[in-house]
Amino acid sequence: MHPTLKTMVNGELIELPGTIATIRPTVPPELRDQFDTEVETAPAAQLPTVLVRWALAGSAANQEDDALFARLEAGEDIGAVEADDDARGAA
Repeated sequence: MHPTLKTMVNGELIELPGTIATIRPTVPPELRDQFDTEVETAPAAQLPTVLVRWALAGSAANQEDDALFARLEAGEDIGAVEADDDARGAA
């Protein structure tokens, strides 16, 4: 069994492919060369971030993020606070 990545989408835990070998087949064929190039040239410290971004592409998690960003761009107040504000509130 291959390792997986886990994330929450709409309050439910989902599993995503967690290896290069299992992420690559989920990438649309027209983007696989771009995937290969990014994976092959990513600095080692950034490779996990690159893989997570590709694993999320096209998933329900990515769609949820797109919807949230659309709401933010439309000016909706979603109750978010800046990190500095949150840190001051905890002190």
